[in-house]
Amino acid sequence: MCAGIGTASLGAYADTSVLISVYTRDANSEEALGLFLGGHDRVLVTPFGETEFVNTIELLVFRRIIGASEAAGTLLDFERDLRAGSYLESRPVPTGSWQQAHVLSRRYTSQLGTRGMDVIHVALAIELGVQVFYTFDKDQAKLAKRAGLTVRPGR
Repeated sequence: MCAGIGTASLGAYADTSVLISVYTRDANSEEALGLFLGGHDRVLVTPFGETEFVNTIELLVFRRIIGASEAAGTLLDFERDLRAGSYLESRPVPTGSWQQAHVLSRRYTSQLGTRGMDVIHVALAIELGVQVFYTFDKDQAKLAKRAGLTVRPGR
């Protein structure tokens, strides 16, 4: 769907809610595409994010929201964009991510009720050194803001 968006500078992390909205049609797709098209940051994706993206696409098939052929095309587009490196950049999981997730959990989960997967996404963003965190998840956005990240779209 997004092949050929062009190059950008390094510096953003998108959680799965935004990636899914970029690659499928949903209520947030227009806004998600705006983040990618209007942003000046290359979006970093780790194997954790790739795996969650694939799982979410397959879950959409299971729930009969999209068909198997649409899922296959979506996954192909996503993988092609990752390989091209034009606006998505694949990065390994930084070694300090799990410790960072532990620290975030201890510091914020009792206050915010943050889910484990959300903590891991925020920890990855911090360890990757990004400043901007893209998410449509309100709870995850609260954690990212508390952790010092700039959250977009800023809901």
